[in-house]
This record gives sequence, C-alpha cells and structure tokens, in this order.
Amino acid sequence: MLKFEYPIKRRKSRVIKIGEVLIGGGFPIAIQSMTTTDTRDVEATVAQINQLYEAGCDIVRISVLNHDASHHLKKIRQTVDKSRPLVADIHFQYKLALNAIKAGFEKIRINPGNIGAEWKVREVTKAAKEAYVPIRIGVNSGSLPKDLLEKYGPEDPKAFAEAAMREVHVLEDMNFENIVISVKSTNTQTAFWAYHMIAQECDYPLHVGITEAGTLNTGSIKSSVGIGAILMTGVGDTIRVSLSADPIHEVKVAKQILTSCALSQEGLEVIACPTCGRCQIDMIPLAEAIEAKTRNIKAKLKVAVMGCAVNGPGEAAAADVGIAGGDGQALLIKKGKIVKRFDESMLETALLDEIEAMTGEKVDR
Repeated sequence: MLKFEYPIKRRKSRVIKIGEVLIGGGFPIAIQSMTTTDTRDVEATVAQINQLYEAGCDIVRISVLNHDASHHLKKIRQTVDKSRPLVADIHFQYKLALNAIKAGFEKIRINPGNIGAEWKVREVTKAAKEAYVPIRIGVNSGSLPKDLLEKYGPEDPKAFAEAAMREVHVLEDMNFENIVISVKSTNTQTAFWAYHMIAQECDYPLHVGITEAGTLNTGSIKSSVGIGAILMTGVGDTIRVSLSADPIHEVKVAKQILTSCALSQEGLEVIACPTCGRCQIDMIPLAEAIEAKTRNIKAKLKVAVMGCAVNGPGEAAAADVGIAGGDGQALLIKKGKIVKRFDESMLETALLDEIEAMTGEKVDR
C-alpha cells in the first residue's frame, strides 16, 4: 500500500481582514487584479474597478504614481461601493501611503526597504495600525535588494524569501503584524520554492502570483502552471494573474485556475472530451456554446460535454450532469448514469434546461 498523505492540507495562516474580505485561516482564496487606467482619471478608474468586481474579482489594487494621483484616492474610495475593498500600490514615497490610508483604502502594498528612512516606515506603520489597514510586503524580480542579488543572483528563491523576511522583521520590530506577503518571480520554479520557503518561516497570508507572466496566451499558461503548482501544495491565500492584456482576462484566468485546482467555491465548470475518430457530432462548437451560455452561473456544478455514446457516460461520471451523442441519438447523463434519451438536435437545449433546473439560475440563451 502506498504511503502518501492525501489530500495535502492547506497551509494554516493567520486571518487578515481587507475591508469586508477575509483572507488566510482557511477562508476562500481571493482573486485580485489591478487597474490599468491613469489613477488621476477618476471616472475611468472607477469604471474599471467596477468591471473587475463584476467579473468576479475580490480585491482590486490601483497604482499611486505620484502626489497628484494620491489626491484622487479619496474620491475613488467614496465612489466605489464600500463592500469592494481597494488596495493602494506604493513605491518610494511614504506620504503616498499615508494619503491612501487617510483616503480609506483597505490595504497598502509597499516595500518598507524602498520607503526610505526608518522614521518614514514608522509613520506609515503607525497610520496603518491605527486604521487597521494591512500592509502587503511585495517582493518581486525587479525589487530585490542589491546585496541579496550579489549574494544569490536574480533567480535564487532564497533571495526572494530572505528579502521578504527582512521586511517582515522591520514591521514586526514596530509591533505591526497585520501583514500579507508576496514573493513573485517571473520564473515559475523560483516562485514555487520562494513561496514554500516563506510558508515555513511565518504564518502570514501569502499573495501568490507569477510576475511579468506575458501576453494573454503565454501568460495565462505560465500563470496557470506557476500559481496552480503552488496552490496544489496547499500554499496561497490570494492570487493575481499578471497579464499584458485587459485585466478582465486576469480575473477570468484566475477563476479558471481555482476551478481547475478544485479550490473554487462557486461557478460552473465545463469539461469536454478532446474528440477523436469516434466523435459523430459537432462537439467543439457545442462545448464552446455551453461554456459561453453558462458563464454567469454562480452555483458550483461540473458539466460534461462528450462526443460519443461509447465512452461518454463513463467519462462523464465525474460530472454532475452531462450529454453525449452520435448517430442521431443523444443522452443526458447524471453522475455517470443515463437518465434520458432524445434526438441529437436537442443536445444543447436539453443540457441548458437541466442546468437551469439543477441550479435555479438562468443561462444566457
């Protein structure tokens, strides 16, 4: 008998509150994304924030480039629904972090090491502590300290982990422990081991991502490999898919990663056979249509679209409901058992009807 502990237990981290969203402590893994608008354009920034939340994002981060941008933070926070937490991304200028906290942002992302003198870090930490605002320490490929680069090189996970823990100790020395950590590398193996090193060093929640992953196609694949591998080993409390594309795609890919890792708390998953010579129906557009028309279903449901009646029932056994067809006939399958036979022309309609009946939600016909 194989001696293997299964399933791998999720790392138990402390709970951090970001507005109304709780991360860590076994709470659902939260999806994050980041706006691409000019923060000084309040209307465009608010519109994109709302689009991201409507697409399924849990936490949205915006960049604060300079003092001019920071002056618009209060208006943005007042305009966006309070139930939708906002994170301010700060580099170098400590006053920008203070402005973000004062504006009501629920979290800030900084590197204490690049904020400047210790008294500046103390000012930010004091303000965050008084406002109950968590700080995310963000280490990535482009922000490693020079001494660690010289010691380890740019792709050694020890450089990332050591840099993060160095910043953690700065905040802990100031009696601040409302901390989230990320150690993002563009190298998936570097990120994988850096996150596991950090996971063994502390119990703070971890924000997982592969930085500078690339364009929509290649970046989605790279992020799925990197983030998925980390999550499957029980590590990670929030994720962001970093793509050189409209950030709406980041949310869509993130949702699919969670679903594929069996970590999603809601949403419909469509599984489909890759087709072969036995397939006697136009299966690919059928599967695409089912996926598109059920995209907004919130209930957790696994749906199978199979191309033949030979292997269909068996292959659909892992799904809650599915269809298979061929030679003019069609089958409706539940948990691997055939429950209905009908004409092949009714494949899509029959499955959509059953999905609506099982979830109580309307599909997009």
